Amino acid sequence: MHIVFYGAGGIGGYFGARLLAAGANVSFIARGNHAQAMRERGLHVVSPLGNVQVAVPAVHDDPAALKPADLVVFAVKMFDAESAAARLGPLMQPGTVVLPLQNGVEVSELLARHVGQAAVALGTAYIPAKILSPGVIGHAGTVARLRFGALQPGQQAVLDAFAAACTRAQIDNELVADMAGAMWEKFVLLVGLSSVTALTRMPIGIVRDEPQTRQLLRAVMAETAALATAEGHPLGAGFVDQQLAVVDTLPAQAKSSMANDLDAGRPIELPWLAGAVQRRAARLGVATPACGFVCAALAPFVNGAPELPG
Repeated sequence: MHIVFYGAGGIGGYFGARLLAAGANVSFIARGNHAQAMRERGLHVVSPLGNVQVAVPAVHDDPAALKPADLVVFAVKMFDAESAAARLGPLMQPGTVVLPLQNGVEVSELLARHVGQAAVALGTAYIPAKILSPGVIGHAGTVARLRFGALQPGQQAVLDAFAAACTRAQIDNELVADMAGAMWEKFVLLVGLSSVTALTRMPIGIVRDEPQTRQLLRAVMAETAALATAEGHPLGAGFVDQQLAVVDTLPAQAKSSMANDLDAGRPIELPWLAGAVQRRAARLGVATPACGFVCAALAPFVNGAPELPG
């Protein structure tokens, strides 16, 4: 089974390295200094679950340089997703499955425009990880989990094989029958965490212990859950409080990837997180004042750190 990780950042780099260490046939699409370091020195993961150092047999910035894949794990940032999806063609063959692990609930629609609905499955990653330096992935805490599922019956065999490979690599994984519902479950938590840690520039430990920011976190999650219900994925009356309880278990120093991107002056995924809630809710008549506040406050940073006048 040939697995191609399209993106080798915190998610792709971590899980790809674990699979490589367990003997899986893994290749990467990556670019820049990070890709060059992977070619020269391999890929290093620093993690409380155990460090990993692996040689990377195939890393390219051009998909055409790789053999077609059985599974493409699509793990680029959402602001790169459209251009990356347009380059998937050389990796596709009959039966190839594309498994997105992006933040948000809109990537499957984007991918289907480029490779067709029959190829697109659905997945989500639960892991606080990022590139520490070129060729080095840092993982905070002990959560490192994949959940994924088929959207078409023809995808099941490939995903079963991927689940088996993850199990051999000691990666916590779950095949989910209703992956669309699971995506909305994660989206509620993700929009809340990304919004408040980016808005405050503070780790989650500070945010959850301050009553006013905790209230904002809850409001953002409640609006996202209301949108899920309006779109046909009701999450239950106590769901938001359950997610607050999850927040209370996270490492105090944890930040969302959007907050890390903001700190580094990079573009942020706001349009696909709180922005997507605001946009989709407006079409359905669902009020989202908290998400609207987050979007307004972070709007100057969507394309990266703004250039100050003078």
